[in-house]
Amino acid sequence: MDISIHTSFLPHDDPDASAAFYRDVLGFEVRSDVGQGKMRWITVGPAGQPSTSILLAPPAVDPGITENERRTITEMMAKGTYGWILLATPDLDGVFEKVRASDTEVVQEPTEQPYGIRDCAFRDPAGNLVRIQELR
Repeated sequence: MDISIHTSFLPHDDPDASAAFYRDVLGFEVRSDVGQGKMRWITVGPAGQPSTSILLAPPAVDPGITENERRTITEMMAKGTYGWILLATPDLDGVFEKVRASDTEVVQEPTEQPYGIRDCAFRDPAGNLVRIQELR
């Protein structure tokens, strides 16, 4: 079987701030930006990897979601417990310094984990947890 990861989803509550973070802080390309106002679907991804993307999307827009579920998603986003992603880089310290210089909320500075990887963590503008591990 030949299956690849094409797109992963992360919610946003401020499309301009989210697009700026992934573009200006992490250096991703903005590949598409459709919709208007807060109802925008923005596809970003690392340069040189056109087949791998992150879709930044408004949360809870599915018509099948109840009002109670929308409220729960909004509460989880506010606490930073709804979305997260794991990225990797050969230059963890360099990426971390760029992220820290952008006044992004740092959750964990670069740390050698007991399970054998070195990583750091921070939150994007929507509160999503972004972990970056070091490629060795």
